[in-house]
Amino acid sequence: MSVTARVPAKVNVQLAVGAARPDGFHDLANVFLAVGLYDEVTVAPADRPRITCEGPGSDQVPLDRTNLAARAADLLAERHGISGAVHIHIAKDIPVAGGMAGGSADAAGALAACDALWGTEATREELLGICAELGSDVPFSLVGGAALGTGRGEKLEPLEVGGGFHWVFAVADGGLSTPAVYREFDRLTPAAPAPEASPALLEALRKGDVEALAASVTNDLQPAALSLFPSLSETLATGTAAGALAALVSGSGPTTAFLTADAASARTVADALTASGTCRTARVAHSPAPGATLL
Repeated sequence: MSVTARVPAKVNVQLAVGAARPDGFHDLANVFLAVGLYDEVTVAPADRPRITCEGPGSDQVPLDRTNLAARAADLLAERHGISGAVHIHIAKDIPVAGGMAGGSADAAGALAACDALWGTEATREELLGICAELGSDVPFSLVGGAALGTGRGEKLEPLEVGGGFHWVFAVADGGLSTPAVYREFDRLTPAAPAPEASPALLEALRKGDVEALAASVTNDLQPAALSLFPSLSETLATGTAAGALAALVSGSGPTTAFLTADAASARTVADALTASGTCRTARVAHSPAPGATLL
């Protein structure tokens, strides 16, 4: 017997970052949008805990108990008095270390799948609580759709989305460490203001207005990511020149995100990025997408 959960990538259409808190985290106004690039997490009974991974970038995924998916299974097992002996297999399609919450998605997928496999019947609140323990992006990976994340991103308020949006994601050669990007943010922005969600951006999402959304997207971590990975500037310029309505670094990077008017424009931008040699590959995706879903 096995259970498989499909989990989406995310893009931050707004990432407003406050100054570092005493606990080392930063207060955020983080507008998440789930996009249709997915990992699949399969869990099955095993004699001992084990984790395996396949797909692009799988060689960069830890296969020990530091893996967020393994930690998710461990936490759920501890809470319900279960041995936790499970084989977790991750089929990767979300870029690894790309600022699209692939590891967080895998944790949410493992949690949903193990809950079904073990019949723990955990409440939504319990699952979200475990997600918040694991990391700031994990709760949204469980929920999907669109949401405003506050605190360090784990406190979620669902957002209405009035239509679909077309994206291109340019996957860079190499990765960026999220903690390193935040350290660079602190260096570049020693007196960051308190973060607030943009009313214009929230209204653009509610109406499904792509032009208004393009005018509103922001990422306070982008200067830090560009400081550490300067060649991303060329990727952003290439996508913009090819017709993207907006271009930004996705989360902490180094994946870059391009909002386009429609599916045909997305394909044009993706082809231009691929031909330019400024990225390893370019992926087309639609949003919003559902959160962790059992298959």
